[in-house]
Amino acid sequence: MANLTTQFILYACPEGLLGEQIKAYLARSVAACGANAAHQYMPHCTLTGFFEDVVDQATAYGDLLDRLLTAALPSCSHPVITLSALIFRQNWHGLEVESPWLRQLALQFRDRAESPTRRSPIRPKSWLHLSLAYDFSPDHDAHLRQLAEADVNPDSPVTWSLRFYERRPGNQWICHRNWPLPSPSIAP
Repeated sequence: MANLTTQFILYACPEGLLGEQIKAYLARSVAACGANAAHQYMPHCTLTGFFEDVVDQATAYGDLLDRLLTAALPSCSHPVITLSALIFRQNWHGLEVESPWLRQLALQFRDRAESPTRRSPIRPKSWLHLSLAYDFSPDHDAHLRQLAEADVNPDSPVTWSLRFYERRPGNQWICHRNWPLPSPSIAP
């Protein structure tokens, strides 16, 4: 297992009522229109692209994220994440995410993560968003929009967690670390 190359990624994941609404929407949308690309993932905001390294490096990456979070939490903005209203584009439906604090954390992760076995760079994302549907048939656009408007309220209570995932072949996901992020009512 030590030399097995795998894919890692850093996500911010919604929890609470908004997280439940998104999960319900995903279930209803797949039943009504079939799967689209958003159904291959748990509800999330991508902070880095996938990067490849050996499985044994997961602990080192998680430890680095522990240190970065400990150092960054005192300067954490509240709320950590703000969401736009629902956005509907031709082949993408979702929520745009604003979080300068998380973007800075992803940049620090890229800059400080050292591994002689990493096979691809860590690429922080510049467009933060939470996808509800994408790569769907144009025939499903109106119905998916109607379902999203009925099921997902961006103003619903939400908490967020930072998660460090590994994706193995066959779309098998392993969450190596999960850190709750401060919410407005919880001081860091």
